[in-house]
Amino acid sequence: MLAIVPPRLFLRSNKVNTITLINQTSEQFTGIIAQCRSIFQKKNHDYGPSWRIMRISSIIDQIFIKATRIRTIEENGMQKIDEGVEPEWMGIINYCVMGLIQLDASLKDKELNEEELLANYDSLVAQTKALMEQKNHDYGEIWRSMLVSTFTDMLLMRVNRMHQILQLDGQTKMSEGIDSNLMDMINYSVFALIRIEESKQAK
Repeated sequence: MLAIVPPRLFLRSNKVNTITLINQTSEQFTGIIAQCRSIFQKKNHDYGPSWRIMRISSIIDQIFIKATRIRTIEENGMQKIDEGVEPEWMGIINYCVMGLIQLDASLKDKELNEEELLANYDSLVAQTKALMEQKNHDYGEIWRSMLVSTFTDMLLMRVNRMHQILQLDGQTKMSEGIDSNLMDMINYSVFALIRIEESKQAK
């Protein structure tokens, strides 16, 4: 039920407050990504880069599965598997990074060791964080007034968009490509995890 709790009212009272929140978001982003990276590294140790065989359509479907489970829990208010939604959000972040790696033509069919994988992970996350900071500057941290369930819906919408882009063989007329959608989804997932954690702290 965390996802449907109304958010704390975000008041852009002054420039100082906004800058403080932007800095706070940057720190929270870094903390969440550190957890996701740790999971990614541990799974790479256990399974190796077995996911490299996956096509981008399959990675998108894995994101779809996780986002659908989150939405089902949000709507039903209960779950039978003893695992909350936080691991699903983190899994989505890691699948998005995997998707970005798979989209990199320079890495196609290239064997990557753990060090190389993590270097690409860090580079792509840094680009994604820079995008988040640019948008936060323009929109003024408005996401803090959004429901977590809205981020879930936005993920599912992006999944549908990416399926459509694949059907068009990537030839869009004015829309962003799959890579931009994956970066946005990483940021939405980070925002959702921040909102969930802050909701817990407020209780």
